[in-house]
Amino acid sequence: MHLISTDEMTGIQALERAYPTKSMIPGEVKRIEFEYIRHGTLSLIANWDIFKGQVIEPSIGPTRTEIDFANHITKTMDTDPEAGWIFMVDQLNTHMSESLVKLVASCCHIDIDLGVKGKKGILKSMKTRWCFFKRPNPSHSFCVFAQTHLLVKPD
Repeated sequence: MHLISTDEMTGIQALERAYPTKSMIPGEVKRIEFEYIRHGTLSLIANWDIFKGQVIEPSIGPTRTEIDFANHITKTMDTDPEAGWIFMVDQLNTHMSESLVKLVASCCHIDIDLGVKGKKGILKSMKTRWCFFKRPNPSHSFCVFAQTHLLVKPD
């Protein structure tokens, strides 16, 4: 079983120094040039393995969409496909997305009609998707504890 805390950091500036750092010479400090070239921004989705105490399978890309998040969770679970997984996440909309509901349903072999996003069923709204993750189910659990959700993929 893996216990993972997952979060995003957006708007990370991709910077490159415009000039090389000048080496130290006796009696003087190293000189790091202050000018830089900006290469836009990136988003980081990172996992902290609670038991190992280390970051595993980070994802870095130009966006942080629901597809990016679902792909990140899939990539993480693919590192140990036979294991159970618990992901602790905050209440960001991508953590209750249509893509994540479909991923959890697939991983946990939940074969029910999920509905249509914006129209009916579990996929209708953020609230209905939230309820899907909260309700007890023998094959999966996505429980809500204050500001945190737990996604469990059974062994």
